[in-house]
Amino acid sequence: MAKKKTKFVCQECGYESTKWMGKCPGCQSWNSMVEEFVESATKGRSFVTGERTETSNRPQSITKVENELEERISTEMKELNRVLGGGIVPGSLVLVGGDPGIGKSTILLQLSYQLAKNSYKVLYISGEESMKQTKLRADRLGVLADQLYVLSETDVDYIEKAINDIQPTLVVIDSIQTVFQQDVTSAPGSVSQVRECTAAFMRIAKTKGIAIFIVGHVTKQGSIAGPKLLEHMVDSVLYFEGERHHTYRILRAVKNRFGSTNEIGIFEMKEGGLEEVVNPSEIFLEERTEGAAGSTVVASMEGTRPVLVEIQALVSPTSFGNPRRMATGIDHNRVSLLMAVLEKRVGLLLQSQDAYLNVAGGVRLDEPAIDLAIALSIASSFRNQSTQPTDVMIGEVGLTGEVRRVARIEQRINEAAKLGFKRAIIPQKNIGGWTIPKGIQVIGVETLEDALDVALGG
Repeated sequence: MAKKKTKFVCQECGYESTKWMGKCPGCQSWNSMVEEFVESATKGRSFVTGERTETSNRPQSITKVENELEERISTEMKELNRVLGGGIVPGSLVLVGGDPGIGKSTILLQLSYQLAKNSYKVLYISGEESMKQTKLRADRLGVLADQLYVLSETDVDYIEKAINDIQPTLVVIDSIQTVFQQDVTSAPGSVSQVRECTAAFMRIAKTKGIAIFIVGHVTKQGSIAGPKLLEHMVDSVLYFEGERHHTYRILRAVKNRFGSTNEIGIFEMKEGGLEEVVNPSEIFLEERTEGAAGSTVVASMEGTRPVLVEIQALVSPTSFGNPRRMATGIDHNRVSLLMAVLEKRVGLLLQSQDAYLNVAGGVRLDEPAIDLAIALSIASSFRNQSTQPTDVMIGEVGLTGEVRRVARIEQRINEAAKLGFKRAIIPQKNIGGWTIPKGIQVIGVETLEDALDVALGG
């Protein structure tokens, strides 16, 4: 008998090697190389299968390609519609990732129910739970509908047969790490199985016009497990974020071929499942303590939506040789940079101070417009002076201490005025060219020192 050839594949990044190595050269992870059999050219499945017509093989002028505008399937969750770009696109393949217990299966089961009760056929396939377990979860959430079909199966061939029999509008695969193809010799969840199964579901989605949602596990680093190729193959990648011990969940699109990748959807986990948060700014600010030093409010843009969140800072003398810099919800490197600007340009002696920063509500902010609020929070805590509770701060801070212009200032100020804020400290360059809403005073500042004078009185 001919000896079977083997290879070693990294389960984190997909790096392949002819020999085992303790540390993967591709992603530098330890003990991630797993032995797999090499498939022969005649045995393995191709990535793209199905019949091909003469028309599809013939190049066409892009001006003569006909547009086929398919109507999106709108769900009852407006937050989900916003993240997807307006609704579910028939024939799309969507990957949903998130930490264990964050609510991925819950939101997809609620989505399946909403479509099923509107006369759409939905097939929910669970490779991790039996049909009785899925039924118990559906009873708890109150999501029972005649058009919602459930199946406990992990074999892709049987799953495809079930899809052909039912002809659903939406298919949910929970999860991609549990399904397998029989002619791929590696174990379920391996790089080869994940890649081949995703390719099979992509073919089903494109040829039959069925929208397929795939649940993906995440690694310790928070990225979706399996090769990076997995995220390139699908049409959309959604991340479900939030702390397991907090009730708020954020659905964020990091890739979307049918819409923007800057949108987020905010949900609250309750006993009956996930509920939409209509006005997230009120939720994030409802527990704010007025008159506390180190607390500021910033109007951050999440896609096309302005969200007001509280930034908290605690600055205290260090008891170590090197002061600590810790941040939750914002980049700690940005915090260190802003503290250096405060020390060099404003004269605050922060080199012997520990600094702890937090974005209330579990939100993660990564835009430069939050710089001014971070800097004022640090200065407020260091001086033990509170800012006015009706102030909102917006602006980017440069290394020379200047406050730079930010985008979409009008939407930010309108949101602040709607929530009852009386004063906004913004870059001087942003003043002019738009209408200031009634009931709010807008103050333009050119430098970080000017902003401190306005917010803290010098």
